[in-house]
Formats: sequence, C-alpha cells, structure tokens
Amino acid sequence: MNPDETIDALAAALDETGIDYARKSTGGAKSEHFVLELPGERKLKTTVLLTAGGHGVRVEAFVCRRPDENIEAVYRYLLKRNRRLYAVAYTLDNIGDIYLIGRISLDALTRAEVDRVLGQVLEAADGDFNQILEIGFLTSIRREWAWRRARGESMRNLEAFAHLIDEDDLPEIAPLDDPDAEPVWSVDDAGSRPS
Repeated sequence: MNPDETIDALAAALDETGIDYARKSTGGAKSEHFVLELPGERKLKTTVLLTAGGHGVRVEAFVCRRPDENIEAVYRYLLKRNRRLYAVAYTLDNIGDIYLIGRISLDALTRAEVDRVLGQVLEAADGDFNQILEIGFLTSIRREWAWRRARGESMRNLEAFAHLIDEDDLPEIAPLDDPDAEPVWSVDDAGSRPS
C-alpha cells in the first residue's frame, strides 16, 4: 500500500467508528497525522496521534508527565503493565513523560482493529492514570489536598485519592491571605501535556 492508500484506509476506518478527528499535514513527509481525543473517567481525556504512512499507522498517546517521586516504582509498574497490553506499550520521551505507542500494520488496518487499538489506549491511559499518580505524585496530591481544604475549594477530582490522605498529617500551607499561596501542582497538571 502506498502512503495515500494508508491515509485513505485510516480515514475510512475512523469514519466507520464515528470518532471525531482532525487531519494535520506532516509538512511534506509521505504521511499524515490524525489527531483525536478519547474521553475518560479518571483522566479527563487522552489525546491520540495516529500517523499514517507507507508502512502502516503509528499510534502515540500522551498519558502523564514525568513523575515527581518514586520514579523507579512508576517505571516498574509500567513495565509490568506492558505485559498485558494489546498492540501498544508504555514508553518515555527524552524528559521522562509517559506515553503509549504502537503500530497498526497495513494488513490489519480495518475499523475493527482501529477500534480495538484505540480501546486499549483508552483502557490503559484512563485505567492506569490514578495508580501512576498515587505512586509518582503522592507528595503533590497531599499538598494540593491541604491547599484546597484550607481554601474551601472543590475536592471533586481528588476524591479518588482520599484513601491516601491522613488529615492529621497534611503539609503546612501558606495563610489564606497570602497572594503567592497558589498550589504549584494540580492533579489535572499531571495528565496534561506540558507547554
């Protein structure tokens, strides 16, 4: 299959699934990017980049930024998790941010296979997200919990981490009237791609 046929086959498969996507040129390369967002429950959304070219489709999805702590434990968790994933695997970029990557061969480029691979991306990124945060961002979670509790802020997206919190052992935070008392981190920050 030439690159144009791969691009057409991927577009047709995505159209059949009903998933909204945007097409982006790769700037002259014999490939094209398809960008889509998969809605989640733990991770609000997972952005997926599908690159269609002459040899198939490359799958890439940002999962989480580089852990703040317990990096070895996070990476051990991801490596063990790789054993149970279909068509994708966890990997790191040059700064340690966590991604899922994979490939769909030309022979398998059907609606069913695209749907299966995207389902695996969503299951992994969304299903593993809180566990990654618990291992790699516990100090930040506790700090944000204390900051929100002191200011009466919503705890909605922190509720999943309540089992990790000892109210008597939370970090000290700046007084309410301190203009510089913004949290340095947010649970939402871990799942968002850095600017």
